[in-house]
Amino acid sequence: MFIIGDRIVYPMHGAGIIEEIEEKLILGERRNYYILRVPCGDMKIMIPIESCQEIGVRAIISVEEVNEVIGVLSAESSEMSNNWNRRYRENMEKLKTGDIFNVAEVVRNLMRTDKEKKLSTGEKKMLSNAKQILISEIILVKNIDHETAEQIINSAI
Repeated sequence: MFIIGDRIVYPMHGAGIIEEIEEKLILGERRNYYILRVPCGDMKIMIPIESCQEIGVRAIISVEEVNEVIGVLSAESSEMSNNWNRRYRENMEKLKTGDIFNVAEVVRNLMRTDKEKKLSTGEKKMLSNAKQILISEIILVKNIDHETAEQIINSAI
């Protein structure tokens, strides 16, 4: 269980800071929720505490692990399907894991693919979302601003 002030990652949404723990009555059920503030877009998310494990909520990575993420970003692209639909599904599965290294791999591969040939609209949206997830965690780990985090990603790729 996490406490107020903890920095956590909510898969598919990114990293944030727990601002509050509230009890809410939703659809006739009383539950406790983490109120998470995400630095990108200044979004607030309610996460049911009892579902955290199955959703894949985790603590943010360490500063040392950011260097490993940068290593993933600068590594060779991994083999991807030429079929955009299959590629989209495979990348979506990686993002759903909430694993920062999978997210970095998706960002790297899609950014490089976009330079070679234009991405589909769905893949462009996926790249934007994946990049925001990655940026939000780097911001919280390194205590830097959005632009600096984005620069780290872009220069690594």
